[in-house]
Amino acid sequence: MKHALGLKLSQGLSLTPALQQAIKLLQMSTLDLQQEIQDALEGNLMLEREDADGEVEVAVSNEEREERPSSETRDNAEVGESDQIPDELPNDFEWDDVYTGSSSGDREADQALYDYRQANIHSGPDLKTHLQDQVALEDLSDAEALAMDHLIDALDERGFLSGEDISLDDIATRCGLSEDAMDALLARLQACDPSGVGARDLSECLLIQLASLPESPSRALARCLVRDHLDALGQPNPYQRLRHILPGPEVSEEAFEQALSLLRGLTLDPGAGFIPHEQQYVAPDVYVRKIEGRWQASINPDIAPKLRINGTYQDLVKRADNSPDQKLLKQHLQEARYFLHSLKSRNETLLKVAQEIVDRQRGFLEYGPEAMRPLVLRDIAGQLGIHESTVSRATAHKYMHTPRGLYELKYFFSSAVSTAEGGSCSATAIQAMIRRLVNEENPAKPLSDNRLTQILKDEGIQVARRTVAKYREGMNIPPSHERKRMA
Repeated sequence: MKHALGLKLSQGLSLTPALQQAIKLLQMSTLDLQQEIQDALEGNLMLEREDADGEVEVAVSNEEREERPSSETRDNAEVGESDQIPDELPNDFEWDDVYTGSSSGDREADQALYDYRQANIHSGPDLKTHLQDQVALEDLSDAEALAMDHLIDALDERGFLSGEDISLDDIATRCGLSEDAMDALLARLQACDPSGVGARDLSECLLIQLASLPESPSRALARCLVRDHLDALGQPNPYQRLRHILPGPEVSEEAFEQALSLLRGLTLDPGAGFIPHEQQYVAPDVYVRKIEGRWQASINPDIAPKLRINGTYQDLVKRADNSPDQKLLKQHLQEARYFLHSLKSRNETLLKVAQEIVDRQRGFLEYGPEAMRPLVLRDIAGQLGIHESTVSRATAHKYMHTPRGLYELKYFFSSAVSTAEGGSCSATAIQAMIRRLVNEENPAKPLSDNRLTQILKDEGIQVARRTVAKYREGMNIPPSHERKRMA
């Protein structure tokens, strides 16, 4: 083998750290971006919020503080004697009479924000605590109280006795109770609120709830259905399946529907109302408004704080020395500039993509989903001169607030379906048309997939029956035989 030296030219793409950071920020959701900004503020001393004037003042040395008056001193110099807060306040004073720094409008806004937050805090007792408070009022012996605690601990989040870790016989043996006493204790637990708690299966849960309702023919029939034919109730046309095997005289369809209506009012998860949760809200990344007859997109200014480079620390970098502190400041300054540039680039790219989507989907903004145009990532990328992957990152986990509601940016992209005139129609528009036709149909004679296909064909949209079925199932619309009698 002969060895030799040679030169070779080649082209390649190398992702710099700044470009990698820009790509990372572009595909982040709002919550992830806020966390990334917070991490950057905590890890880079050069970065600060634009409204953080107090934090800038902390960085000033004591000598500089003595040489120039602080903003606090200047502000106090402009405040009159009547606005000063006295050192000692009278016993019967009103705070509004002493300090008038905030207007009544600000206080009302703060109170509204407090009420809003309080309305979305769910800190009530859990299911087991709720049951223990009720059991505490019962006259139980020590053994019964211990067995009741075991029963409550054995409940799952739904309020059912799972029976996987411990059984009633085990509890009775451990607490020294007989089988009859244990059954009576379980009945007392099942009599607690919420109704249906302590059941060992769905059938028992529904029977417990039915027992608390007033006696009626509908309740008697509902008990029979739950006890003997619960599985058949989930099948299509349960009345036709059960009409000949129900006990007693033949049950009319009207009576059967009344019993089903009674069952629909019961809960399948008694403990669902006690599961801790908090409302989750989506903050829009882009707002769309009609200004002077044109739909315009704008970035939500509240999704991320405005950042800047700390001027005091930046001035320190200008000193010509090679100390470790100076190197650290220069490194933080470079990283801060990269970060600010990446944030700016992210917002600019997001705004361009959003505005292009708005320009192409004006029909949706004006008339609704049925006017949605077919749109793919390649269309936006070609118009803006960027790569499809950039459009994909810019639209991932981003939301747009429109006069018609809040939508994910991915919602505005859909494939094209040919029309009879040789044009194209958006798949989203076809889904909206199917939903409208189903909502307007006669409940006694629901539209089949074949009929929906024919109606769409009459309107100039060529679509196969299986495609209609796929769209219908994607919108969780049951087939025609299950929609019958649904009003």
